[in-house]
Amino acid sequence: MNLHDVLNRAIENNRKWCSKGNVATYIPELSKANPCALGVSLCTWDGKIITAGDCDTPFTLQSISKICSLILALQDNGREKVFSKVGMEPTGDPFNSIVKLETLEPSPPLNPMINAGAIAVTSLIKGSDVDERLERLLTLIRAMADNNQIDVDWEVYTSERETGNRNRAMAYFLKDIGIIDGQVEEALDLYFKQCAIKITCQDLARMGLTLATQGIGPCGEIIIDPAIAKLAKTFMVTCGMYNASGEFAIRVGIPAKSGVSGSILAAVPHRMGIGVIGPSLDKKGNSIAGVHLLEELSREMKLSIF
Repeated sequence: MNLHDVLNRAIENNRKWCSKGNVATYIPELSKANPCALGVSLCTWDGKIITAGDCDTPFTLQSISKICSLILALQDNGREKVFSKVGMEPTGDPFNSIVKLETLEPSPPLNPMINAGAIAVTSLIKGSDVDERLERLLTLIRAMADNNQIDVDWEVYTSERETGNRNRAMAYFLKDIGIIDGQVEEALDLYFKQCAIKITCQDLARMGLTLATQGIGPCGEIIIDPAIAKLAKTFMVTCGMYNASGEFAIRVGIPAKSGVSGSILAAVPHRMGIGVIGPSLDKKGNSIAGVHLLEELSREMKLSIF
C-alpha cells in the first residue's frame, strides 16, 4: 500500500465536505481560518512522516490540549486526587454545557474532555505560578511532538481570554463547590494559554505516535507513564470527539481528540499517529471534512481498534 497515494486520495475525496460546515467564530481569531483547508500527516511506527493537503497550515491545539493537561495532572497528583475532582463518564451534552454541574447533586464535571472538567484538571498542574505551569506543559508537548519550537499563539490566547465568559462562569462555579482549590483566575489563564498552543499536523502526528506507543517519544525515550498513556487513549475513545464520540467510535474506531480549530489528534495503538486540520466544523464542533477523511483512512487501512 502506497501511503502517499492513500492520503492524497483521502484529501481529494473529502475536501468537498469543507463547504458543509463553518469555522468557529465565538473565538474571534479562529474565525480567520481558511474554511477550505484540509491537511493530514501520518507518523508511522518507525517515525516516518507522510503528509498530504494543507498539512503545513499552523493552528492551535484548543481542546486537544486537554489530553496533555490530563497527562501532566495525573503525573503530578495520581489518579485518586485527579478523579476526586473530575469524573470518568461520557456526556451527551455539548462540550461547553454547564447544566449538569448543578443538576447532578451538584457534582464534579463528568469527564476531563469537557470544558468544565478540563479547567478542573488544569488547576491541578503543579508550579509556583502560571508561567512555570505553562512551561511544564509546553515541555511535555514539545517532547511528544519532537519540536522545541512549539509555543503559544499570543493573539489567539488574547482572543480566548477576552471572550471566554462561559469558561469563566464554569470556573467560578467549580470554585464555589470545592472542585478548584487554588486561584480561579490562574487556572483560567493557564487554560486559555494551553488552548492557544500553536502546532502543525506533523506535530500532532508525532504526538499521536507517542500515545500509540504507550508513552515512548519520537526519539525513543519514555515521556509518559504507560498506564497514563493508556488512560488518555481510553478517554479519547469515550469522550474525545465531544458528544459525537460514540458515533465516531462506530464509524472510525480510532482513539482521537478534536479541537475547535478544526484539528484532530488520532492514535492507532502500536501502529501510528495521525494529525488532521480542517477548520470547517460540524454542529458538534468537530472538523467535518477531517472526520470523513479519518473514516476513509480507517476503512482503507483497517485502523479500527474494534
